[in-house]
Amino acid sequence: MATEQKTTTMMTKSVQIVIVNWNTGDRLRACLASIAATSADSASVERVTVVDNASTDGSAGRLEDLALPLDVIRNTGNAGFAAACNQGAAGSTADYLLFLNPDTRLLPDTLGLVTAFMESARASDIGICGVQILESDGSPGLACARFPTLRVLVGKMAGLDRLLPSVFPSHHLSSTELRQSRLVDQVIGAFYFVRRELFTELGGFDERYFIYFEEVDFALRAREKGYGTYFLRDAAAYHVGNVSTDQVPDIRLYHSVRSRFLFAYEHWPRLHANLLVALTLTVELFARLARAASRRSGSEARATLSAYRMLLRDLVGPGHLSNRPH
Repeated sequence: MATEQKTTTMMTKSVQIVIVNWNTGDRLRACLASIAATSADSASVERVTVVDNASTDGSAGRLEDLALPLDVIRNTGNAGFAAACNQGAAGSTADYLLFLNPDTRLLPDTLGLVTAFMESARASDIGICGVQILESDGSPGLACARFPTLRVLVGKMAGLDRLLPSVFPSHHLSSTELRQSRLVDQVIGAFYFVRRELFTELGGFDERYFIYFEEVDFALRAREKGYGTYFLRDAAAYHVGNVSTDQVPDIRLYHSVRSRFLFAYEHWPRLHANLLVALTLTVELFARLARAASRRSGSEARATLSAYRMLLRDLVGPGHLSNRPH
């Protein structure tokens, strides 16, 4: 028995969990409680680091009673998601990093299953792992996506991914495409399990992405280094989604589209990036305003116009996005 215990201890791998919080209310505490309830011989939670981006709702307070090796970093301003993730992971010596949204909840075996897979021989060239994402009612949620291309995004903005899916594949993979574990282009950032050495090698997330697309950019850079991304269907986590960003719909839309432009100018041919910008400012803007009108939602229309005004400022002002090197 002593020999078995020693072997198990030697095989246990350490995980540091990084959670970026901004006004998520009771969701953060529920997330941390789910981490405290995990148990696995193959994974040991070395540290849980909450990086609070200047929340005003008190969500990052009163956490000391949780049975976790917890650190809370309190920023005086909103540093953005990518920068805060890097901040939380700085100096880590854990074998793995898990970037976890505060509106997620782990199952008791989630960490153990993912760590065991990443330690298996078949995962030797896997750098990033995601899990089955569940909605609050237990139904499958969005878990994986294709790398954004001009065809994928045009299909999405024009609705052609539903009319002609064989020509314009959808951005997110459907539940039918995720019936079993498999290699994918990217997993969503709500549960993002990364080899710490890979994270260090790539210099973390690109902090030019304030929020959105930082995990897409990271996955693409990892693939270029020979590391794949894997969807592990046997493991799961609950995710509510957009708890923070729903509070500021115009800012959410602005950063979503801005990060999309940044990704395009960074990774696509310039012609494709320019076409994306042109179509976003015409076809997609019209579609968004038409949808707001059909819903008779003046607030949605105002948020859309506000976001696009900020985008135009970024596109024509000094240091605009199209000046990014390619």
